[in-house]
Amino acid sequence: MRAPLSWIRDFTPIEAPPSEIADALNQLGLEVDDVDAPGAEIHDVVAARIVQVVPHPDADKIRLADIEFGGGRALRVVCGAPNIAAGMVVPFAQVGAMLPGDFRITKRKIRGVVSEGMLCSSRELGLGDDHDGILVLPDDTELGADVRDVLGLHDVVFELSITPNRPDAMGIVGVARDLAAHFGLPFALPTAPAIELVDRIGDVSVVVDAPERCPRLVARVATVVMGESPAWMQQRLRLAGMRPISNVVDVTNYVMLERCRPLHAFDLDRLAGRGIVVRVATDGERMTTLDGVERTLDGGDLVICDGERSPQAIAGIMGGRDSEVDASTTKILLESAYFEPAGISRSSKRLGLRSEASARFERGVDPNGAAAGADRALELLAEVAGAVADPATIDRYPRPVARERVTVRSARVNAILGTDLTAAEVRGLVEPLGIETEGSDPFIAACPTDRPDLAREIDVIEEVARRVGLQHIRRTVASAPAGSVGRLSEAQRERRLVADVLVGAGFCEAMSMPLISPADLEHVGLTADATVEVANPLRAEESILRPSVRPGLLRAVAGNAARGEPDVALFELGTVFGPPRSGDLLPDERTMLGAVIAGTVRRAPREPDRAVHVGDAVDVVHALVAALRLADLAIEAVAVPGLHASRSARILVDGADIGAVGEVAPEVLARLDLVGPAATLELDVGALCAGRRRPNRFVPISSFPPVNFDLAFVVADDVAAAEIAATVRAAAGDLLERVELFDEFRSDALGPGRRSVAFALRCRAHDRTLTDTEIAPLRTAVIDAVVAAHDAILRG
Repeated sequence: MRAPLSWIRDFTPIEAPPSEIADALNQLGLEVDDVDAPGAEIHDVVAARIVQVVPHPDADKIRLADIEFGGGRALRVVCGAPNIAAGMVVPFAQVGAMLPGDFRITKRKIRGVVSEGMLCSSRELGLGDDHDGILVLPDDTELGADVRDVLGLHDVVFELSITPNRPDAMGIVGVARDLAAHFGLPFALPTAPAIELVDRIGDVSVVVDAPERCPRLVARVATVVMGESPAWMQQRLRLAGMRPISNVVDVTNYVMLERCRPLHAFDLDRLAGRGIVVRVATDGERMTTLDGVERTLDGGDLVICDGERSPQAIAGIMGGRDSEVDASTTKILLESAYFEPAGISRSSKRLGLRSEASARFERGVDPNGAAAGADRALELLAEVAGAVADPATIDRYPRPVARERVTVRSARVNAILGTDLTAAEVRGLVEPLGIETEGSDPFIAACPTDRPDLAREIDVIEEVARRVGLQHIRRTVASAPAGSVGRLSEAQRERRLVADVLVGAGFCEAMSMPLISPADLEHVGLTADATVEVANPLRAEESILRPSVRPGLLRAVAGNAARGEPDVALFELGTVFGPPRSGDLLPDERTMLGAVIAGTVRRAPREPDRAVHVGDAVDVVHALVAALRLADLAIEAVAVPGLHASRSARILVDGADIGAVGEVAPEVLARLDLVGPAATLELDVGALCAGRRRPNRFVPISSFPPVNFDLAFVVADDVAAAEIAATVRAAAGDLLERVELFDEFRSDALGPGRRSVAFALRCRAHDRTLTDTEIAPLRTAVIDAVVAAHDAILRG
């Protein structure tokens, strides 16, 4: 963004030196890349007229131009620009002249012909990047006049880097408003006159078929006389980095640069159907844009069509060749619109077509400035193109955008910034920025609609910081409530406790990718029905956000097994994602604990190793319950997708389902090329830690010896071991210290659909040594309870 100082002064009477203005702009967040005085590096460049152009005798792409520049002086110059022609007035750098970049012109021989200087383009004069041809000056320019005077190059231009959140600063008006506020100067922006709204202007119609993509469109009609812009307008456009084209096009560019209001002028007589239609393009539709390139559109592009629905412009990006204004134009339809920013950005990137207009629309221009922008253009057109505008206006604006109303507290401002401002001082700082205020403290800040970045209290606080200046805000040390420094939150401590329990049980922590593919879910027996898809996945294998940590953990187990390490125990505390809840825009996120143990359990030297079974995962659940002192845990046998049909269960805390535990289904193991068994669990950590807790009371350790005995029962396959263990606890009473499943056995001898489960029981009293007379009835009571409750048979 190039902002000439003279243009800024049209709106505020700033007289500070350029260096002070640059410091102010930097403080205001409008970073100054360069302060350019284009004329300072230019010497001995004058206006000259081309008398004749002849071919070079020894080259095809360069020509010889004879020029005169006053006082009877005439010279020959060698030039490769394609646009030179006899009668043109152009900038001529004489031998010895200086150009930007410390470039001195010397007499040179080019392919045998001596060049007595150089004709200059805009880029060679430091006026922009246009290098397509020699800069053409107005025909009535005095020959021999200093180009700096002709082009107004004594002006100062600020080269600004505008951040994406400040679309208003991509117009001179936005920059001037900030500077006026900083220097305490008046800011004057003429108010737009009242307009006469109509549905049609004569036979001219406007239809908006995509109001969600084009929330507002203003159309005006005017007769014009085509020609060149006056010198003052051309000078300002060049200083701002744009090439003058014609008076009508220059006015639309001028208003865009001044008001951050992109406009487009259609030749009304070249619009079939005498009107425009705004609609979404169809896939494969084609049109030729102003740069002469045929573009292929798709359903994501927004187009402005003529009355017969033929595309005439890619909305917010570039006009079309079929309806562009030219020397024959006598009547124009002026369009001033607000387009949805994200759509413009997507189309611009997809088409590889970026323009000054798209750079502004994709940031978000002021929807409430559309009519005023059209009025400003017609005012200028009346001055430079003899325009006569129809007084009527077509304004398609079904849902007007209101100012964002934000509650601002002076206490919050001071807490964030470390300042000591009163509410009145805060209001005085933000009001010059166009923010209207109501009330005292807290007060309501009604933010201007040309500032889409102002939507929350913190945004207004940032404006206060810009006005005060970060360099003027004293340094303070952040404070925290007494006793809270260095502490973990309760949720953080419990999350660490969960991890500590798994590590203590011999598990290693793993971290898997949150991006997976639907095939990953299918491999572990899950479905991809309720998943969150990634809009633009980098790889097909990472197209959805994981709804479970199980796929990543099982993939890690399979990877270890493939490398000769089948016996692993891994856990992960990770985020899983689900579809947004009702009323939410973002996916539902939960922290889940997943764990997998696979292969063989290595036991003490006196006990044989054994294969992993579901009890190993259930033991981890009980360890978590004990560590968190949960009061109500239930494990209900039920088939869980991806787990063994008869060796899986849901885990309930306080009656709420928080996860599952079980052995991995045989078909899943086969798909992962795992030979041995594997057990897994997955729990919602938030729900787990939210469970009711047992009182944290001390129970002294008994000094008396325990009594250990084992019981094995034959039960049906659908009877869960957890249910049997619960029956044992209830029957044994307070003397039971621990019950643990240690064996599960299947055999044809037990009968079809039946299995043997064996439990180790430990009993102990705190005040005595238990005797056989006490243990015998307890043992009998446990056996009778299990037999009665689960149709069990005691194995001898």
